[in-house]
Amino acid sequence: MYSTTLGPTQLGKKEWALPYDLWGTLIATTRLAHGNIGGLYAPPTGLISLPGAAVILVPCAALISALGLSLAIPGAHNLHPAVWLVAGPYQIALCCVTLFAADALAERLGVTFWKRGLLALASASILWSVSARWGHPEDAVAVGLLLYAILAQSNGRLALAGWLTGTAVCVQPLVLLAVPVMLAVLPWRRMVPFLVRGALPSAVLLGATALANWHDTYLSVTSQPDSPVINHPTAWTSLAPAMSNHNVAAGPFRLATIVLACLCALAVRRAWQARMPGDGPAGTGTAWTVPLLAEVLWWAALTLALRSFFEPVMVSYYPWPPMAVALIPAATLGWPRLFASGLIAGGLTAAAQGPSHAVWIWWVPIVAGLVVQLAVSYPIRIGKPVTLLTPAEVATGPTGR
Repeated sequence: MYSTTLGPTQLGKKEWALPYDLWGTLIATTRLAHGNIGGLYAPPTGLISLPGAAVILVPCAALISALGLSLAIPGAHNLHPAVWLVAGPYQIALCCVTLFAADALAERLGVTFWKRGLLALASASILWSVSARWGHPEDAVAVGLLLYAILAQSNGRLALAGWLTGTAVCVQPLVLLAVPVMLAVLPWRRMVPFLVRGALPSAVLLGATALANWHDTYLSVTSQPDSPVINHPTAWTSLAPAMSNHNVAAGPFRLATIVLACLCALAVRRAWQARMPGDGPAGTGTAWTVPLLAEVLWWAALTLALRSFFEPVMVSYYPWPPMAVALIPAATLGWPRLFASGLIAGGLTAAAQGPSHAVWIWWVPIVAGLVVQLAVSYPIRIGKPVTLLTPAEVATGPTGR
């Protein structure tokens, strides 16, 4: 909150530095809170995510309506909007679900207390881009739910993992990129129930919205319009279908990226199956080993990074999901690897805020940085092995921790 309110004021700026993107979602959520489901995707909300992005803000929208606060867009005639004093803390608190999920996974992986502290510090520092700077709590909530789903799956709780995955997809479908990795660890007979649970929340909410306003819902969800003039073009921008107002359609590229994520999952499934006797840990209900969980997290980070690699238009917070997930397997390695992964993530977060629209100046370094962070975070220990705690030791709390 300081970086958005008092910080700019102390630098001599009259206007607060606010995440304008949040206002469109708040307008959509306020309509939803008043029962206007058909207004979710109608202008001027600009909502292109699934309805869950608005649902998570309903308590905040209800409070805003009760207080009679204006949702006027910040600008020269609205320098200090009072609604931010309500919406800001709420959405930042929502984003913290990712921090709790990452710590829970680190504990499950047997990461020691001080490394978990460094992981939390690094994760919180890069979370600023998604929350306070750009105002997209749906990304953080979806990734947090995805991490909890992986944690549940690693403990053999497949029904819970399926529902958590479905909720995450309904909030922000970018997490679909990691779902094939989760399926790769499942036996074939468990995949259909998992997929049903994963699809049901989105099908119900999106179906209700489409019935209320088919045209705007279909156009927003399928086309996924984005502006290379306002945001950052990539090497793929010229290949994206053109739309009105200098926008391009990102939807086809995102579908292709999901297909690529499926191919990645197929490539690693055979290797994982060789390590799992019989039906594997998912089939017997036993917990995954620490190395398997660390690998699943790393591959989830890689598939999430595919969005940054192949997106036709990039926004500064897009690199955050793979960076946040990659930090977790890095925490199972030595201190140098964790420090390096955290520093790279912090540097990429800062670099991504740059204004350049040149592909070679902005997009290429971001992609290269993600590749380096993924390489540093890959769970293969170099040199002296790092001692990890077993799940049983984590549960009993061994001395010396």
